[in-house]
Amino acid sequence: MMTSAPLTAPTAKPLLDWYDRHHRDLPWRVSPPMTARGIKAEPYHVWLSEVLLQQTTVPAVKPYFINFLTRWPTVRDLADAPSEDVMAAWAGLGYYARARNLKKCAEAVAREHGGVFPDTEEGLKALPGIGDYTAAAVAAIAFSRQASVMDGNIERVISRLYAISTPLPSAKPLMKQKVGVLTPADRPGDFAQAMMDLGATICTPKRPACALCPFNGSCEALSQHDPEHFPVKAAKKTKPVRYGAAFVAVTADGEVLLRRRIETGLLGGMTEVPTTGWTARVDGETSADAAPFSAGWEACGTVVHVFTHFELRLSIYRVAIASQIQTDNAWWEPVTNLVSQALPTVMKKAITAAIPLAFNHSPLAFSHSKD
Repeated sequence: MMTSAPLTAPTAKPLLDWYDRHHRDLPWRVSPPMTARGIKAEPYHVWLSEVLLQQTTVPAVKPYFINFLTRWPTVRDLADAPSEDVMAAWAGLGYYARARNLKKCAEAVAREHGGVFPDTEEGLKALPGIGDYTAAAVAAIAFSRQASVMDGNIERVISRLYAISTPLPSAKPLMKQKVGVLTPADRPGDFAQAMMDLGATICTPKRPACALCPFNGSCEALSQHDPEHFPVKAAKKTKPVRYGAAFVAVTADGEVLLRRRIETGLLGGMTEVPTTGWTARVDGETSADAAPFSAGWEACGTVVHVFTHFELRLSIYRVAIASQIQTDNAWWEPVTNLVSQALPTVMKKAITAAIPLAFNHSPLAFSHSKD
């Protein structure tokens, strides 16, 4: 698509006018009519939503956000919650270091700041787990600070608006500078959320709706007829593949052997079935010889899970035993309780490979061997 008129310098006003009419209604957001009446966003809600949203989509986060607020209505409540409950509530979102930092941050706000979030980027960045992006987002949205907020949607919008040809991540400083120039002093929070909404609904990765965009008279990428070329990204590196094994033991009473991972490292503090010592850098054992106890383990195939920096392939083994066998640092959990455990997605995949109905409420035939 081609613009016939000369480009105009971009300003915040057309974007904010568009946002006033077309903003998304989100459970953590204070809408423009409310902000116009002086109603401010709750910092706890803004912070919680931003942490939940990192590396995750809005539709996926909505039920998690509502569940967190229902269980822990204030940051003090979250600070006082048992860590295992927070990890269980987080299960399925991935990037579990964020959940640990969420808890640490809540504790710091509650105990070092009297339950009140700092209102500056610098003060926010001093809290556990809060980096440049989250600090800027909370400062702008909750405290009306003129902060330069940069997420993936905003990167895409700004890279197209100025046709920034430098590949990511090298282009980030220039993008942030451009966002800083555009961010208005009077409505910085609405501007940040408007940029997010524009990237999510109009300036999408594929087939952007340029005719509806408030920036279409200022967009350099559109004038060059190739918005989808931006943002330019560096070539992806091939992810290494790691191997390991997971062992799903089930008693005749329908109990599954579980254990808790150490607090540090990948999936730290989460619940798992016994596995071998794989990491992002080394493979673990893949045979039944590495099982937590001697029994008639049968192979149930392989599950594949992709982490940020590597792909994991787990060989799954299953055994049905008459009653519990005691093992160190592990416990037996009724299969009916699995949905409430802090099981990351990869462990849910492993259990489902061995017990297809484990996360349903249907009766299970525990003695049945998987073909």
